[in-house]
Amino acid sequence: MSSTVQQQPLLQQTNNEDKKPSADEQLEAAENFKNQGNDLLKTKDFSKAIDMYTKAIELNPNNAIYYANRSLAHLRQESFGSALQDGISAVKLDPAYLKGYYRRAAAQMSLGKFKQALSDFEYVSTCRPNDKEARMKFTECSKIVKMRAFERAIAVDKPEKTLSEMFRDLENITIEDDYQGPALEDGKVTLKFMEDLMEHYKKQKKLHRKYAYKILYDIDVYLRTQPSLVDIHVPDESKFTICGDIHGQFYDLMNIFSINGLPSPTNPYLFNGDFVDRGSFSVECIFTLFGFKLLYPDHFFLSRGNHESINMNQMYGFTGEVTAKYTSTMADFFTQVFNWLPLCHCINNKILVMHGGLFSSDTVTLDDIRKIERNCQPPEEGIMCELLWSDPQPWAGRGPSKRGVGIQFGPDITEAFCKRNNLDYVVRSHEVKDMGYEETHDGKCITVFSAPNYCDTMGNMGAFITIKGNDLRPKFQPFVSVPHPDVKPMAYANSLMSLLA
Repeated sequence: MSSTVQQQPLLQQTNNEDKKPSADEQLEAAENFKNQGNDLLKTKDFSKAIDMYTKAIELNPNNAIYYANRSLAHLRQESFGSALQDGISAVKLDPAYLKGYYRRAAAQMSLGKFKQALSDFEYVSTCRPNDKEARMKFTECSKIVKMRAFERAIAVDKPEKTLSEMFRDLENITIEDDYQGPALEDGKVTLKFMEDLMEHYKKQKKLHRKYAYKILYDIDVYLRTQPSLVDIHVPDESKFTICGDIHGQFYDLMNIFSINGLPSPTNPYLFNGDFVDRGSFSVECIFTLFGFKLLYPDHFFLSRGNHESINMNQMYGFTGEVTAKYTSTMADFFTQVFNWLPLCHCINNKILVMHGGLFSSDTVTLDDIRKIERNCQPPEEGIMCELLWSDPQPWAGRGPSKRGVGIQFGPDITEAFCKRNNLDYVVRSHEVKDMGYEETHDGKCITVFSAPNYCDTMGNMGAFITIKGNDLRPKFQPFVSVPHPDVKPMAYANSLMSLLA
């Protein structure tokens, strides 16, 4: 009797487990997952929000709202390729759901595909002729398309001046008597100049435009002499520091130097791209980094990131910031200089450091990278593109990029690349990590990200890596964000960016 009584609940439980939920129950569960995703989106937990929307889609794959909401979460994570695919799905499922067009347009904008975005904004504004927001988005996007068309037209008619020619037009700028800021000594960067410059910037003051132009001219002359892949030798007992994305967070950059010491011949650094954009102190960051490069050319290194490009700069704030603090002419200077930044560095022939990641081809060697003609805007495919845009994935093989540019590569790809090129491991940046770093692919692929509390919203730590010449094992130093003046991230971004939510 007692055994029969004990078995009955187990039998009921088994029957309940075997019973499939009804269609209504599935739809209700999907709505619950969507609502959880919405709550997570509000708290900026984008990864978990994506998980919730994905569960909702699995239960009800025919609801356009779920795709549109997941598209927004992908946008917030800068996974523009995934955001675009979800926007496309939303529109396909429900052509009358106008928010789907907004999501698709936002992803297109983020990928620099302005004409495609304009088509979506035009459709929405036509459907809603009295909707001021729809009309505003269409108008702003139209301005960008027209401006870029105009730029292309005059570029054909008017040969582009070299930076040397542009500088000659500006080198006679007068320094006003009331200027009290740092000054170059005989036209050269010195340690005193750099110390004065950093203190000047901490007080939210500007470097005089004559000195700013001179730094840009000198860094351009120097970078043109550098190869696309720079080899670095770190002596046996010497420390070497690798930093990831800074993204215009000047006060956090100062904190790195406070924790780890100022750059010097005995304290060398490599900054691995994405110095600018999003953060609203990008001008301060880039002149500090360029200044140290001129001061210590053999002990301070800079790699190009995907944000050292005109499309990113025009959308995410750097062009607007340079124009606001100086002139549009200076923004043109930066476009030329960024084209000459090296694409990656190899430390002691054993560690390859690039901003993005590895390649769609199995045959790429370090010599292939050395041969890249890099004086251009990043292409949409090929070795240069992948160096700046690719990301690791946990599973084997290759896959399409969640960003819509570059690829995703698995542990087998990393292992084969390292073996082919006799490397111990690769270091890359390009992705926010909770602790500021992440070791993947059995320790052969390391991510370092040095912008803590990215965009004042992500809550992540920053980190940097130190190694020694005779001990190439990475040591990680996480750090938290520090206060900064009340200027919000993206303050100088294209006005359309604030309208894409």
